[in-house]
Amino acid sequence: MEIVCGIITVSDRASEGAYEDLGGPAVAASAAAFGWRIAATTVVPDDLRQIQRAIREHQAQGCHLVLTTGGTGIARRDVTPEAVREIADREIPGFGEAMRLRSLEITPNAILSRGMAAVVGRTLVVCLPGKPAGAVQCLGFVAGAIPHGVRVLQEVPTSC
Repeated sequence: MEIVCGIITVSDRASEGAYEDLGGPAVAASAAAFGWRIAATTVVPDDLRQIQRAIREHQAQGCHLVLTTGGTGIARRDVTPEAVREIADREIPGFGEAMRLRSLEITPNAILSRGMAAVVGRTLVVCLPGKPAGAVQCLGFVAGAIPHGVRVLQEVPTSC
């Protein structure tokens, strides 16, 4: 099945036009390289309700997978995991665990990341770091599980 993907960049400064969004395009290029179709891209500030609204809009546009980049750190304004948890049906802890474990091989700061994944309705939402290289690396660490997860959520028969 074709995986339809939405990309949400969470950044106060990028949403205000103070700097160019590099994370969203990097994640979109990586997702496209996995063969996923990018159906929607959005830039929102670090705001709980706007993150949730963007996820719902991407769902309405037919996205089976929503990848967020940004807002997963420990800064006061980093609220992406909280926004997703508030609308999630269930969290998938293995995604965050895998991203942190593999990232620790690259940087000791990985332990500060709050990247995670959750099911929102029938959509898989994966929250990636805001730095473009980190977002792409973390997506690569979990990409192998995404097609199966999307098929399960879309109730497409799976072989295992």
